[in-house]
Amino acid sequence: MRIHGRVVAIAACFGVFLLLYFWGGNAADDPLLKEVGEDSGEDGEEDGESSPSPSEFGGNEAEKFAEKERWGSVHAHSKADSNVAQALTKRTRDEDLMHLAVVACGNRLDETLTMIKSALLFSQKKIKFHIFSEDSLAPQFEERLSLWPHSVRVRFQFSVYPISFSVGNAEEWKKLFKPCAAQRLFLPVILKDVDSLLYVDTDVLFLRPMDDIWGFLKSFNETQLAAMAPEHEVPKIGWYSRFARHPFYGVTGVNSGVMLMNLTKIRSTLFKNSMISSGLSWGDLLHPLYQKYKSHITWGDQDLLNIIFHDNPECLFIFPCQWNYRPDHCMYGSNCKAAEEEGVSILHGNRGVYHDDKQPAFKVIYDAIHDFPFEDNMFQSLFYPVQSRFLDTVNTLCGRIPQVFLKQIEKTMRSAFERKVVRHARPRN
Repeated sequence: MRIHGRVVAIAACFGVFLLLYFWGGNAADDPLLKEVGEDSGEDGEEDGESSPSPSEFGGNEAEKFAEKERWGSVHAHSKADSNVAQALTKRTRDEDLMHLAVVACGNRLDETLTMIKSALLFSQKKIKFHIFSEDSLAPQFEERLSLWPHSVRVRFQFSVYPISFSVGNAEEWKKLFKPCAAQRLFLPVILKDVDSLLYVDTDVLFLRPMDDIWGFLKSFNETQLAAMAPEHEVPKIGWYSRFARHPFYGVTGVNSGVMLMNLTKIRSTLFKNSMISSGLSWGDLLHPLYQKYKSHITWGDQDLLNIIFHDNPECLFIFPCQWNYRPDHCMYGSNCKAAEEEGVSILHGNRGVYHDDKQPAFKVIYDAIHDFPFEDNMFQSLFYPVQSRFLDTVNTLCGRIPQVFLKQIEKTMRSAFERKVVRHARPRN
């Protein structure tokens, strides 16, 4: 009995040692993003995602064929199901796929790819990217995205669309404010098969999962069909409250750089306006509204959105400021309290601050994400370099509050790391 007891004790100790070794070794050594990417790939097979066209993934012919086979096997299996089962599968597939749109013209290729990269680094569900660009940029997007690791490419789809405007003078729309920016106004008309969509400017970076802002769709009430953040938190230094010569939403207006939309509700709504008492659909409203106010607007498409939601305030859901954090929130003193408490969720580097030295705190984040090798450990190759470089910005206007920039991104990576460790530690069946 004594010998038997010793054997049992030794076996138990050895088992504990192996468990600790397996848990700690894998958690510390494996690249974090690679593990998350593999999980997402497995989920995609279970969810039954629809087969994307070959151009959506890029890459060589063998890779395209492999992707088609992997996605096509699920699609073929669904054909054997009943019509009811197909409808349920499609509804589940649509709910599990997030849609993100961006408009890129001119020299915005690298900036747009960095934005897409930031969305993929942290998000959990798969994403369909709708990229609107000039013809000269389309092949560059396809080429660059095809070079990303396979573990990343299986987590997203993308389509590239030409710049187009359904009404009015296309050249006039294209030159309104920034090149091609007015394209966002026409997304509900162009993407007729998309139910909901997140639009972001090219100079946006996600510091937490896109899933979190996507979840705001469930917070919309019966009349709300879009969401944006205020243009400013302080009326006395806000642009609209001081200078606008046209109607705008609320006290300080809204910023359209991050805009969540229920496109189905937008397409089915008649919007109140100052021109026709019976209301106008979204597609019929844009051109006459532009014609009426074009001599009074400064910020182009954003001004038109402010006018629309001034007349229809019940249609808009307002994000807290940390979901569209811009230099204006820190260059005049810190005025986004939610970001001080929770950290920045989405960083919006307008005013060109990613590419000059005016606000180095923003540039530090952009450069770190831009340079991060996808399959490296995110703590070692992303967060720690950002944390270290921030020491050089603490004497600047925005860098003096480093917790605003670092708190949420650290929390996001820690959560992903903990999910990985728990998955490794979970007993295998």
